[in-house]
Amino acid sequence: MGARLRVFLTHEQDKTLLNLRTADVPQKVKDRAEVIRLNAHGWYVEKIAAHFNWTPQTVREILHKWRKLDLEGLWDNPGRGGKTKYSEEDIVFLEECLKEEPRTYNSRQLAQKLESDRFIKLSPDRLRRVLKKRGLFGNEL
Repeated sequence: MGARLRVFLTHEQDKTLLNLRTADVPQKVKDRAEVIRLNAHGWYVEKIAAHFNWTPQTVREILHKWRKLDLEGLWDNPGRGGKTKYSEEDIVFLEECLKEEPRTYNSRQLAQKLESDRFIKLSPDRLRRVLKKRGLFGNEL
C-alpha cells in the first residue's frame, strides 16, 4: 500500500461536489466528484476503488487532479477524439450534387466525387453514415 492520499474540502467545496450529483453533467464528472467527497470523508483509496470497481491508480489520478486543478480537474480536456475531415460546406456540396444532377450515386461514387472536387478523403462507409444521420439516402431528397 502506498502513502495515504487525502484531500480536505471546505464546506463550500463539499456542497458544490454534492450538488453535482443532480446537475446536468456527464456521469464521469459525477463519479469523480463522489470519489473526492468519499476521500475527504475518510475513505481510503483502495476502499473507494473497490466501491467503484476501479483500479486504485484511477482514484489516485482523480485526487491528484483535484489537488492541482480543483473543479476543472473533474472534466475531460477538450480536443479528445478524432477530428472531422469534412466541413458542413462539403456535405452541402454533396446535397446540391444530388439535387441538381439527374443521375444516382452510390456511396463509393460520392466519396470519389468529394475527393476529386473538394480534396476531402472520406471512406464510403463513413460518408454513408454521415448522410444517413442527415436523413439523405442517395438521390431521394
